[in-house]
Amino acid sequence: MSSSISNINPLVLNIGVGRQECDWNWKNVQSPFTRIYYVTEGTAQIVLPDGTHTLRSNHLYMIPAFTCHSYICQSLFVHYYLHIYEEYQSESGIFDEFDFPAEVKAGEFELSLFQRLLTLNPSMQLPSSDPTTYDNNPTLVNNIIKYKQNFISRRTESQGIIQILIARFLEKAQRKHDAADTRVSKALSFIKQNISAPLTTDSIAAEVCLSKEYFIRIFKAETGMSPLRYINNKKMEKAQLMLITSDEPIKNIAFALSYEDYSYFIRLFRKTTGMTPAEFRKQNRARYTPALL
Repeated sequence: MSSSISNINPLVLNIGVGRQECDWNWKNVQSPFTRIYYVTEGTAQIVLPDGTHTLRSNHLYMIPAFTCHSYICQSLFVHYYLHIYEEYQSESGIFDEFDFPAEVKAGEFELSLFQRLLTLNPSMQLPSSDPTTYDNNPTLVNNIIKYKQNFISRRTESQGIIQILIARFLEKAQRKHDAADTRVSKALSFIKQNISAPLTTDSIAAEVCLSKEYFIRIFKAETGMSPLRYINNKKMEKAQLMLITSDEPIKNIAFALSYEDYSYFIRLFRKTTGMTPAEFRKQNRARYTPALL
């Protein structure tokens, strides 16, 4: 096995309890983070690429990152939610290598894990169930920074709990065999490993031994976006983190992410965040204190 659960470095973006009453109906949601739910009361449905799944109490549900899905809620529905984000790694992530089941049976032990995770991360609850309020780059960056400011002991325990929850799904997971999926997974891994390099669609297509046109087609089918847009999104996420967590000059950050055209970097950053890098740094730096150890 080229990677294992011990290789993942999951960050808690959100953890909390949602109580919905016919108000959890969101369509075509697609996010750069993985969702895990534990249902405690009532029912709802999620529409995934493989069909519609009814969410039942005492079960765990997983929606991998970049999976387009919709929610249907027509009655009372109570659940714990967990959003986790994989940071860039030297190896491909476990979510890139396996097809996970959408549902697994769970019980009191798994419930206690969610309760403990909420205790460890009390400030990571969602302000609203509406994905537009939290599923955006600025909020993603803010939540990553907030999580990293938690005590290292709590972050370590949180990571252990997440690994246990993922292990429940791994028991029935299957390694990806489809040729297109494998090549896209390899491309995603290559991007993660080389996010600071001057990546292009041509270079990545060559890396996975595909023509540019075919690669673009299967990549978009798998992730919902073009390779160039995905690359720029990931570079902008890293730029935002660097702006908040370091005093590096903005021009140096642009060059570190292989944007030789500084003006283009500024334009792309503004298009992504709605503000210039200088404005973003000024607005966000004051909101955070050094990480707690």
